[in-house]
Parts: sequence; structure tokens; C-alpha cells
Amino acid sequence: MGAKHSCCAYSSPRTDRSKKDKGRRGRENTEVDRYEPRTNSADLGGKVSESCGNLQHISEREPDDWEEDPSLHPTQGTMFMEKSKQSLINGMVRKKSQMQLAGSTSMGDFTTLKKASSCSTIYIDDSTVSQPNLKNTIKCVSLAIYYHIKNRHSDTILDIFDERKQPLTRETVPVDYDKYNPDHRQIYKFIRTLFNAAQLTAECAIITLVYLERLLTYAEVDISPGSWKRITLGAILLASKVWDDQAVWNVDYCQILKDLTVEDMNELERQFLELLQFNINVPSSVYAKYFFDLRTLAEANELAYPAEPLSKERALKLEAMSRTYEDKLAQDILGSTVKRSNSLDRITSHRKSVAILS
Repeated sequence: MGAKHSCCAYSSPRTDRSKKDKGRRGRENTEVDRYEPRTNSADLGGKVSESCGNLQHISEREPDDWEEDPSLHPTQGTMFMEKSKQSLINGMVRKKSQMQLAGSTSMGDFTTLKKASSCSTIYIDDSTVSQPNLKNTIKCVSLAIYYHIKNRHSDTILDIFDERKQPLTRETVPVDYDKYNPDHRQIYKFIRTLFNAAQLTAECAIITLVYLERLLTYAEVDISPGSWKRITLGAILLASKVWDDQAVWNVDYCQILKDLTVEDMNELERQFLELLQFNINVPSSVYAKYFFDLRTLAEANELAYPAEPLSKERALKLEAMSRTYEDKLAQDILGSTVKRSNSLDRITSHRKSVAILS
């Protein structure tokens, strides 16, 4: 994944996902794909290796409309924030009424009523962008999926995600399975069960939401009551393999969902990847954007991460982590041959004094 050149000379065709690009197809057909090397028939015998070396890495093959894709562009607003816009407004209005701020007109007035840190007490939660809280993160991701379903624009379901055609259990699927929206608790219970059984991390939950929204963008579909389970399962399956060092095998998910077969899981993974056009790259800036947007959504829906006073043990742990990253960054910048000088506050009491003999 880290190599900048590929050994394959094949480039998969890209499809136009944006409807407004239809007007450009005429002149695009006359252009040569920039990812395909130009070769003459007379030169095929001796320059195949050179054309392979000119191929771009898959992470550099950005689609034409990547600036409009929230799962790729760091400044483009996430889809679930757009879907939950009214909920965010209602959440702020609810807080305003609860705090008796009828005369307030700005959101900044709420910050004065939060727990504020002082010289003697620092309030901090246990969720950071590098180590999110698992339970709260899954709750936020479940809430984002809930608003996707609630505020969908269409009920179009692809066959691979249709729970009637591809059921997850042997139980009879109700006739009105695609008519009623699941509540937040039902979505949370489904995701939490998979994460607990497969021992997945909180970061994997954020990547799951990124892949889910990328699928909705590329396939131009909405997640609905009849497809949310299989779409979520496919996103979790792919995120666990991309993010975790020790990925969960497809057969392991069959042990969690007893009625699923390995062939069904393989087909779900294959079609999910095809719909993503095999674009599984998640920039760090996009990951951070989703993390902070989830925190904003949680706060508006009273799922905010609880802040607790910073204890001495937690402070020492944070300080040790900070020093570790500082040393690592210094080695990367200055090189391993240059040693970093210590300041007085980094010198421990274990240093032995030099004895002076007269």
C-alpha cells in the first residue's frame, strides 16, 4: 500500500458519478486517459517495463469531482451533518430554553455555562482524535446512520443490500420491512454487537462511516430501512480489514451472524469494493473532520462526552505520551544521529552526581 509505483499496467475504467458531468463526456471521449501509458505497436516489445513505471499510485488517482466528495475532501461538509441540520438547530434551541437564555442570539453564549477549567482544576474527557472512546463513538456513528435513514430522499435498494433478497437471518422478513425507520437504539445494538464480538476499535467505527457515505455518493443511493443492516455490515467488514492490523476474516462474521454464509460475505465485500471503485484511501484530515463532526452531533443530541477533572495519574500518562511523540517527531526531523538536548524539567532525579575526590 505504501509503494508509489504499481507493477500492474491495467487501469480500471472510471465511471462518471456526478450527473452534471454528462455534458463533458463528449470531449472526454476524445482525450486519452492520463493513467494509460501511450505506446506504439512497434515499441511494445522493449518499453513495457518503462510504461509500468510511469503509472500513478492508486492514492494519487483522485476522481474529477473529489472536491465535492465529503469522504475525500477535508473541507467539504459531511453528509450526516447535512442530514441532521434540523436536529442540530433543535438541539441548540432546546439548550437555550433549558438554560433560560431566551434573550441570547449567538451560540457562543452557551460556552460560558459549560464546566470551565481553572488553575486548580482541568476538565477533560477520555476521547481524543487518536484514541476515541469506543462506546460514545459507536453511539455517534449510529446516530449519524439514523439521520441518514430518517432524512433520505429515495427508497432505491440495490439487490446486494436488500434484506429481503439477501436476509441476514433465517427468520421470515416482514412484508413491511422497508416501511418503518429503525430507532437509534436498534442501530446502536446492531453495530455494538459486531464491534464487541470482533473486538474492533473506535477508529474503525469512524472509518465505517466514511466508507458508508462514500458508497452513498458513488452509487447515488440512500440508505433505507430495508438496506441499512447490510450496508453497515459491508462498511464494517471493509473498515476492519483496512484499519486493523489483525483483520477479522469473513468466516469470523459468519460466527457472529450464524445464518450468513462465507459466500454471501465474500460477495458483499466484492460488490462493496466495486461500488467504491476500489477507493479505500482515507486521508488523516478527512478522519479528523469526521471525528469532530461526530462530537458536534453528539453535543446537539445530548450525547456529549462526559468531562471529568484531570487526575494526577491521567496527567502523568498524557505527559508521557506527549514526550514520546515529541521525541519521535524530533528523530524524524533531525535524524536518528542527532541527539536532542534535555531541558531542566525533563531531567529526572535518577541522575547520579559526580563525586569529587580531593
